[in-house]
Amino acid sequence: MILKGRVRRLSVNDNINTDYVISGRYKFKIQDPKELAKHIFEDIAEDFSSKIKKGDFIVAGDNFGCGSSREQAPMAIKAAGVGAVIAKGFARIFYRNSFNIGLPLLECDTDSMSEGDSLEVNIEKGIIINKTQNVELHIKSIPYVMRKLLKDDGVIEHFKKHGGFKFET
Repeated sequence: MILKGRVRRLSVNDNINTDYVISGRYKFKIQDPKELAKHIFEDIAEDFSSKIKKGDFIVAGDNFGCGSSREQAPMAIKAAGVGAVIAKGFARIFYRNSFNIGLPLLECDTDSMSEGDSLEVNIEKGIIINKTQNVELHIKSIPYVMRKLLKDDGVIEHFKKHGGFKFET
């Protein structure tokens, strides 16, 4: 799986919680993921959602997705057209919720990535090529089962496609 897009950074780098991703005031008010997507990160970057182009990468520091187990957070990010979230580390429940819906999360050192950098990600090879800076970074290996879920666009689509869980190599 090859992904291409531009870096989108927030003013907050570490500990971006699910309330920053999508404020709790929308949790029961808006059910449509596309509508939720219009409000991502609005409490820390008011016009962030309007800057996202299909395939862009949200790049952050450590502990991305901490806080509540709000499933709307990864759904809103995916609905906004984000190709992947790249961070130094992720909260476990956010990590699992994201792969369940087919949103790629990539772990690597993100310090050298700048706003607007052009990236090409090869998930199978575990590399990110920063075309702007002509630098290659290595991402933490994603287990086969998780890569399969990404390829099938999440657990539900995998189940529909295979009539159950099928993870033969």
